Amino acid sequence: MRSNEPFDLQLANGRLHALRSGPDDGAPVLCVPGLSANARSFDLIAATLAESGHPVVAFDLRGRGLSPATAPGTHGWRRHAEDVLEAATKLGFPEFDLVGHSMGAFVSLQAAAHAATRIRRLVLIDAAGAPEPAVIPPILAAVQRLDRVYPSEADYLLPIEQHGAAEPWHFWKAHYSYELEPAPGGGVRPRTSKAAVLEDVLYGASQDAKAFWPSLRMPTLLVRAARPLLKTGGFVVGAALRDAFLDAVPSARATEIDANHYGVLAHPDALRAIAGFLTC
Repeated sequence: MRSNEPFDLQLANGRLHALRSGPDDGAPVLCVPGLSANARSFDLIAATLAESGHPVVAFDLRGRGLSPATAPGTHGWRRHAEDVLEAATKLGFPEFDLVGHSMGAFVSLQAAAHAATRIRRLVLIDAAGAPEPAVIPPILAAVQRLDRVYPSEADYLLPIEQHGAAEPWHFWKAHYSYELEPAPGGGVRPRTSKAAVLEDVLYGASQDAKAFWPSLRMPTLLVRAARPLLKTGGFVVGAALRDAFLDAVPSARATEIDANHYGVLAHPDALRAIAGFLTC
């Protein structure tokens, strides 16, 4: 059985790096990370689903992790969704389950709108529509770590740990270390492209994810982080957004997890809920 086996796919939009876990057969699951995240954010979800008999592929979206950024104007939810669908075809998955976290959930919604018959089940992890305004500044602040050189890996990791949002830290530390590379002249720098991430920020600011809701006919699970992003408050999926989504999408249900927007990816209750939903 594979565990985070790396491989690359050459797609029409560019090269995509991915990690594959689990057996060769079974109902495949594709995982799409958030705005400046990478495939390692799905380590625990991938391991849990692999143990349940699913082949799991987690992507570094273009410009994240080990997937190179492409030219300006080539990113955005629609282009990333094209990558996911083309990758599924190249992997030999005519049908698959799709799991997206944060911006990855918006990419997954876009993919579902384009190819609903290919997606067996959909999991949206703490994103479904516009987040509460209070969470926008800390999300944008996380992008500022990019496009810089740091004296050492420890110097890169310490401010992220001290910020306090990436919890539990023992889980997220591996994720952030994964994106580092040696910098010319010494030190380290993140491979993730600040320009690509900011292009996706601007793209998302002009979109309304609610436009995708009518396309959701497949069974859908919304995994909501029931703790605010930071202690100062603010939810990526507020209670009002959750209720509006469930009212608008009859095929959807929600589960509440006692974690914040980052911790939800590692919480045992979330792992059980996602595995149970995709295995039933």
